[in-house]
Amino acid sequence: MNKRINLPNGSVGLSGKEIIIELQVYGFPDPTKGRDGKIDEIVEYNKEGIDLSSVSVKLSGSSDYSSSYSTLTNSSSSSNNGGQCHFLGLIGLENLGNTCFMNSTIQCLVHTPKLVDYFLGNYRGDINHENPLGMKGELALAFGDLLRKLWTPGTRTVAPRMFKLKLAHFAPQFSGYNQHDSQEFLAFLLDGLHEDLNRVKSKPYIEIKNAEDRPDKEVAEEYWRNHQARNDSIIVDLYQGQYRSTLVCPVCNKKSVTFDPFMYLSLPLPSTSMRTMTLTLLSADGSTLPSPVTITLPKHGRLKDLLESLSTACSLRSDETLLVAEVYKSKIFRFLEGPSDSLALIRDDDTLVAYRIPKSNNGSSLVVFMQERLEKAYAFERAPANWNLFGIPLVARISDVSTGLDLHNQFLKLFNPFLMPADDVLSNCEDARITANGDSAMEDIISPMISDTNTGPDGKAEDDSHLSADFQFYLEHNYGSKAINMTELLPVSISNNLLNVCVRWSEKMIEKYDTCLLSVLPEVFKPQLYVRPQESASLYKCLEAFLREEPLGPDDMWYCPNCKKHRQASKKLDLWRLPEILVVHLKRFSYNRYLKNKLETYVDFPIDDLDLSTYISHASTQFFNRYVLYAISNHYGSMGGGHYTAFVNHGYGKWYEFDDDNVYPVGEDRIKSFAAYVLFYRRVT
Repeated sequence: MNKRINLPNGSVGLSGKEIIIELQVYGFPDPTKGRDGKIDEIVEYNKEGIDLSSVSVKLSGSSDYSSSYSTLTNSSSSSNNGGQCHFLGLIGLENLGNTCFMNSTIQCLVHTPKLVDYFLGNYRGDINHENPLGMKGELALAFGDLLRKLWTPGTRTVAPRMFKLKLAHFAPQFSGYNQHDSQEFLAFLLDGLHEDLNRVKSKPYIEIKNAEDRPDKEVAEEYWRNHQARNDSIIVDLYQGQYRSTLVCPVCNKKSVTFDPFMYLSLPLPSTSMRTMTLTLLSADGSTLPSPVTITLPKHGRLKDLLESLSTACSLRSDETLLVAEVYKSKIFRFLEGPSDSLALIRDDDTLVAYRIPKSNNGSSLVVFMQERLEKAYAFERAPANWNLFGIPLVARISDVSTGLDLHNQFLKLFNPFLMPADDVLSNCEDARITANGDSAMEDIISPMISDTNTGPDGKAEDDSHLSADFQFYLEHNYGSKAINMTELLPVSISNNLLNVCVRWSEKMIEKYDTCLLSVLPEVFKPQLYVRPQESASLYKCLEAFLREEPLGPDDMWYCPNCKKHRQASKKLDLWRLPEILVVHLKRFSYNRYLKNKLETYVDFPIDDLDLSTYISHASTQFFNRYVLYAISNHYGSMGGGHYTAFVNHGYGKWYEFDDDNVYPVGEDRIKSFAAYVLFYRRVT
């Protein structure tokens, strides 16, 4: 706007000379973009009903209703496929490698009208190069250049490489190509833009006055003036509000009231009170096959709650007990034994097995059977075949363990339900043919269905050499493993009543037993993408939970100036001053000492009328407390990964989905989803 315009043919000062200027106004259709652009949505003026004769164009501080804009646009568009054109600003951002979190947030910001006005204007005059808390203006310049590219007519997609480089330079946590939290990125970006564009070059020192015995309105205005004396930027003008924080000492009832600014509201979600868990149930007597059991438990329950619910679900007898274990890579990773252990220690992607075993008695021992099979290398590999674990470990309780034959018999008993029917065994044997002496060949195949693999009438082994060919048993120690002889005593004593045995399967036995049943082990909970959870909450309920009075944690004690001690005071937040752009962060990600989790609670939020009149403590006639939604940052998937997209209202009731470099029109019925993560509202004027 400050550059001199060189008019053609020396037309300066010539009266009656008309110069045609093509004016592109963001938010209105781009008539210069052809049908082959990135965006498929074509809009016709006569279908939209936009009266361009009343469009107010602001240029160099003056406003005028341009009656010629309609003529210019119609004439331009008539030469471009019959008056059809694209809206400006519907430009995607390329994914540079797990940068969807950044793309989603940027699209929400670059579609904030007043922020676009600011960066399309002469914002460079506000850059604070000397602010020690800023980035020397480089972040603001990079963001401004990126915004202008996204609003340039004819642009297809934009690769935000320079912005990513500046971001990584000033915020190393966002360097590389790891996935990040879009809200954390938004918080850094808004704070960085504020410091780069802070109009206050030298921040004054301001001493906070005592707020006792003064009206809240007076104290709040004083806090806000002090804040603006040190912080004055477009970010403060648009995004910052003020809330009242009240602390009360539980001993002396001393009250402390402060008025602090906020950039966004982080609202807690009322997480589901119950949790669904799936376990695999196995019997220790070989009577049934493995079966999945799904139970519902309190979300913050204990292991004893799990055992009680599981006992009821499987009709546990009085002489039986349940042993729950976590299985990882075909081995028992740990036993869950503490009745008071929290269920929060169990992750959704864990695999749990509940063993139904007889109650312990004197002299009994617990035996864990792990399975191994010989896996040959691929044809193009020269590596030798290796014994690898497979399936689910089986657990049994046996008494008077003395020889390897005792283990063998117990093992066969456990695997009796896995025996394949004779017809299935025949179908798996490609070379099985009925010959003249086919009776003997058939007998070898169906022998497992007749007897427990070469055991006599008394259950004893008839041929130890044949047994060792079918199954090989190894006793596992911390210092290695040792083969178990069927007739000899076990090489070590069972001091801890736990015996780990590894069983190596022959190819013949793998064909006779349905080992596929051992490989099916469901996770504790498998979240389904794009499925709305049964429980839901309204945005107003989340706000009420945020404003509810609650005690401080033991690690966040407040020093009471009256008691002269740290106290676990109660804290109450109240909304006092609302910003023009209200950013609402739904706290879907929960963190604790042991794990991270994502809450899939569906939040019902208003689109056209968010009314906060009843939630603001200070009634002011200067501002309206109603908001409309104009952008959403969505997160799909689980805690460790997932994908970010954005929904943006581009005007005239039209919503678009920004999925990295793809931009599609989307119906308003899809705006509300369990993936909504950060909501962007603007005040209704």
